[in-house]
Amino acid sequence: MTVARPAGPLGPAANAIVALLEQRTGQQLDAGRAWRIDSALQPMLRERGLTTLDELVARINDRTAGERGLADLVVDALLNQETSFFRDAATLDTVVQAAIDMVAEAPRRLRIWSAACSTGQEPLSMAMLFAEASERTGILPPEIRATDISMRALMRARAARYTQFEIQRGLPIRRMMRWFEPRDDLWEAKAELRFRLLYGQHNLIADPMPAGKFDIVLCRNVLMYLSPAMRGVVLDRIAPVLRPGGLLVLGAGETVIGHTDALVPSERYRGLYRPAAH
Repeated sequence: MTVARPAGPLGPAANAIVALLEQRTGQQLDAGRAWRIDSALQPMLRERGLTTLDELVARINDRTAGERGLADLVVDALLNQETSFFRDAATLDTVVQAAIDMVAEAPRRLRIWSAACSTGQEPLSMAMLFAEASERTGILPPEIRATDISMRALMRARAARYTQFEIQRGLPIRRMMRWFEPRDDLWEAKAELRFRLLYGQHNLIADPMPAGKFDIVLCRNVLMYLSPAMRGVVLDRIAPVLRPGGLLVLGAGETVIGHTDALVPSERYRGLYRPAAH
């Protein structure tokens, strides 16, 4: 089934869905990515016996339809959950080295936050790297918190079960054999790895920030989907939860420059950012 939509680049119903996504998450869905509306929402339409986006929007707005959570499901379906193991591996290696340096200068157990963790490949990658670093250097494995706005993604992250295709994306065979075990037709992270991670649902633009301070925050490939103004909002919310000397990790095509004065490029670690001195 294909979704019937009004003529023009985006009809009223599609525009309403785009506005809902931006209101809830800050993410913008421009015309070049509008195809996601059709591909992501078709299963939902079929399940409810609907044929058009107009019917779906009407169902969302109908307070008597008994589907108060439908808007949340629509937003969840539209979120981009693209991720892989050891994505931008050189950056992750830099993060581990920075953590080793931090502990060398002030011995302690570090706190790391993987924001917008999607289905869990990033925090699992970090857990593997730090387990291996602990064996080499004796560094105490850090506390790693991982959050995402999508409960569906978090359920998969907590389960830590991946298809053969997912497990092969970025994960070397040596690490796969050490840290994962076959489970039916999937690969499941071993308990000793899963137990290193703490997961929770979190909306970067709306929810209170996690309690306490973090030594390192990874918020990669999120800003690229936000408006310039919203990028500044997110960065200004992250800056206060970084310890003095803490570091923010963004995606390869992202920067704090031009979006906030609260964070500046790190002089010591290429591509990372630190709180601005006041």
